[in-house]
Amino acid sequence: MEETLLPLAMTSDPRSFNQQVPEPPDPRCILEPQDNPELAPALVCALCCCFGIIYCCFGYRCFKAVMFLSGLLSGALVIFLLCHKERVLETQLSLEVSAGIALGIGLLCGLVTMLVRSVGLFLTGLLLGLTLGAGALLGTEPIYQPPSAWVPAGGLVGLALLGALLTLRWPRPFTVLGTALLGAAVLVACADYFLEGLALGSRLGQRLQALPALPPLCWYSWVLLGTWPALGVLGALAQWKLMDEEHGGHANVVLSHQRRHLQLLRIRQQEAKWHRTSPGVGLCEGSYQRQLSPNTWNPADGLAPSYLQSLREHQLGPGSQATAPHTLLDLDSDCGSTVPLTTPSGSTQT
Repeated sequence: MEETLLPLAMTSDPRSFNQQVPEPPDPRCILEPQDNPELAPALVCALCCCFGIIYCCFGYRCFKAVMFLSGLLSGALVIFLLCHKERVLETQLSLEVSAGIALGIGLLCGLVTMLVRSVGLFLTGLLLGLTLGAGALLGTEPIYQPPSAWVPAGGLVGLALLGALLTLRWPRPFTVLGTALLGAAVLVACADYFLEGLALGSRLGQRLQALPALPPLCWYSWVLLGTWPALGVLGALAQWKLMDEEHGGHANVVLSHQRRHLQLLRIRQQEAKWHRTSPGVGLCEGSYQRQLSPNTWNPADGLAPSYLQSLREHQLGPGSQATAPHTLLDLDSDCGSTVPLTTPSGSTQT
């Protein structure tokens, strides 16, 4: 059977035969957000978004709350993975029991990190190093492939310990940097869940396992990864701005207290000077009394008040009042009487 040859078609422009048809886009890289996400993971992501905003913008301002959340989430996550994935006492724990145990131990860890400042700073440094290591693993995917899983694991542990030591040495700047980057990473992870179903998270796990021949990331994954350092820088700047305002307000309060203290000191000095220079004012047991000149001394001033009272009752009678209409007597219970006793002209003088 003879083969039939098709006739050749001659065209004026042969370049169209050499042109290749453009390849269709990769169906994996078509951005399609989740239509109906599950309720529980969506609520968890929304709560994590709130925590990420607090970490990113108010990490140093809300230091105690951030330390408590860090200890709670870190301890609960580690214990939950250990209880749910591993067999405890030769039994496989259910999901509810694992969650209860993880929550209890997470609350204990949160209280420890909140009350003990050094423990909270150490945990913040650990999270800073782990966040930087995870970002470096994802960012260096096109140019570096780890030969074994020990390389990324060792890098993460080394960066975590280095971040912890640096945070203990310089608490303020590294706490600001660590909380800002961690909050930005949480926000990016939540956006990754709603946009592509945690593609960056799964790729990070694959990089930790050093799996070869991984497909390249899509363009929107690189966009999300690029927003992480940008959000971290913005959060750090916002925290520094808030700290400057708080420091300025605290300085103003201190200055106002110092001014009030100086004013009180001046007033007290002026009062003490006035009391020293005033000739007619004296102080006796906390009360002011009139000082008399030696020329106006009365012999009755030296008499005891009880004797004068009994004498007056004897003169006026037992049924009369203790004080006569024209008798003036000023008694001081603290330091005795120094006011002269005057009697009316018609009374008998002693």
